[in-house]
Amino acid sequence: MPFRDPDRKTHLLPAETHSFPSPVPTQIVASEEYDPPPQNAQQREVEVRVAEMGDAMAKKLGMTRRRFFQTAAGMATCFLAMNQVWGRLFEVSEAEAATPDLAQARADALKDQFIFDGHTHFLRDDTRLENFVRGRETVGKAGWNSALAGKEQTLDDLKFDNYFKEVFLDSDTKVGLLTNSPSEIPQDWFLAQDQVFTTREKINKAAGSRRMLAHFTITPGQNGWLEAIDRGIELYRPDSWKGYTIGDNTHKETSHYPWRLDDEKLMYPAYERFAKAGIRNVCIHKGLFAAATEEKFPHLRRYADVSDVGKAAKDWPQLNFIIYHSGYRHVGGGTPEQGMAEWNATGRSSWVSDLAEIPEKYSVTNVYGDLGQVVAYTAVAQPRLAAAILATLIKGLGADHVVWGTDAVWTGAPQWQIESFRRLEVPEDMQKKYGLEPLGPADGIVKNAIFGENSARLYGYERHAGLWRTDRFAAIKMRYEANGPERSNLRYGFVAMPA
Repeated sequence: MPFRDPDRKTHLLPAETHSFPSPVPTQIVASEEYDPPPQNAQQREVEVRVAEMGDAMAKKLGMTRRRFFQTAAGMATCFLAMNQVWGRLFEVSEAEAATPDLAQARADALKDQFIFDGHTHFLRDDTRLENFVRGRETVGKAGWNSALAGKEQTLDDLKFDNYFKEVFLDSDTKVGLLTNSPSEIPQDWFLAQDQVFTTREKINKAAGSRRMLAHFTITPGQNGWLEAIDRGIELYRPDSWKGYTIGDNTHKETSHYPWRLDDEKLMYPAYERFAKAGIRNVCIHKGLFAAATEEKFPHLRRYADVSDVGKAAKDWPQLNFIIYHSGYRHVGGGTPEQGMAEWNATGRSSWVSDLAEIPEKYSVTNVYGDLGQVVAYTAVAQPRLAAAILATLIKGLGADHVVWGTDAVWTGAPQWQIESFRRLEVPEDMQKKYGLEPLGPADGIVKNAIFGENSARLYGYERHAGLWRTDRFAAIKMRYEANGPERSNLRYGFVAMPA
């Protein structure tokens, strides 16, 4: 989107050139949807330790630090440094970080894990959401990165070709659900509605199996929106529905059509269509609406929280309400430190705890929490908060009602998020104090369910689940790995300018 606030340019830098290229980010990267908080002291310490250990190990192994960071041992080094700074939250050993063969053996043992990413994005070819491009051009002109100087910058890293590489080749993701973001300005949709389904057809035809699923994005209140649903069912047969209750998330300042899930007059005719068509999964963007954002857009507050989920879920038990970002609030003007402070003071996380309490409060079993941006935003800045949020969702919704999502490719290849969740554990003191259960091993019952089994059940994928081992994409990835893949460790978006 064009910068709405000219001052925004003065405190953001492009992540491609100004974030430390470690396998796990050492500061938060933001997409176009919100500004990133500054790197905190612990993240700076992690970055220093990762750089020092990376240099030492690369020298020992006779390779560049960049190449070392592309190995499984380089990934392990990041989690070792995080444990040194934050306490033991991630399952990793010094031997794994120091021994590439040992680290690779672990990675190989897990690479066939079924991972269904229910929250992925790329941008349309004719997008005008060019903040990323303008940032890269500024870097080149300023001489900060000579490789960018005098060269036309593009958004290719956020488009389909790089999306395919980073999701299907540079990570262990097996299935991706392509989602979208609407706007009242047609050209500012992330993708045109038909492009979503053209991409689904293109991917699945190329793979020879069902590797991609796709949303139809609804725009309640806008002219002809119900008729658009009817056409969508007939033309595209979507796998699920996607909606933003705050209306136009790209242009909040001019969002004319916010809506609530429990609005009987507006929404229930749509639910009737969903149920009749047998397309039962309703994916709803919630949260990412911190106090600072509320100050700017107070009229959207009641649409951003999860207070409308319970009644809709109770009234429509034949539908599944999958709440994107699990309603987590402290993004978009908030910081992980604020989220951690709230947890420490109350044992709650806005609006995650509210979401987790809906099944008991409303006696429903059709509410799910999606992890898009949750792991990305908390695991590298406040990993105790990441553990608390995950355990809270599991305690309230059930381990069979939490689903994996990364919001890739905004923060680059999703492998670092996959590894973060594989290794993350709820500290014993937190388990005892708050009555939370451990997450268990990387390929244990809980994590396997969240990574893929729950979404497979929701989307009727069980009968397809084994095909990814033998389809054309499997052969492509095998050749890719044999030729020495080079995961870029790049992130796409913005980081906060150092103080």
